[in-house]
Amino acid sequence: MQSQDRPIDATGPTITSSGTNAGHSRLISGRTVQGTKVYSPNGDDLGHIDDVVVEPASGRVVYGVLQFGGFLGIGSDYFPIPFGRLRYDGTREAYVTDLTKEQLEAAPHHDDNWYHDREWQERAHQHYGVAPYWL
Repeated sequence: MQSQDRPIDATGPTITSSGTNAGHSRLISGRTVQGTKVYSPNGDDLGHIDDVVVEPASGRVVYGVLQFGGFLGIGSDYFPIPFGRLRYDGTREAYVTDLTKEQLEAAPHHDDNWYHDREWQERAHQHYGVAPYWL
């Protein structure tokens, strides 16, 4: 292993959504991202990352599926949000987003087929204010 290469970090993510963090370039598994808390900038606990969605042709992580709302997981919902709206905060060991609870609650509703529903994906990207990953 060359000196700049680093092994997969099983202790927790230390990268931003772009894959770098102030001189660090480490890789992590999707299992490590799952369960990571997500906070608003003012510290509101928005939930946690339940899953990540990868675009197979490019290998890019394009969505973080946020489990949000409910109590102890009961009544919660899942919100696929563009991964570019998440920034890893190593101090908190959590993701931070500038999205509010109200913006999440107003997000376009989806069914279980959202992975294949380009119209829903377009509405979601427009709602979250980011360009679609396929452009």
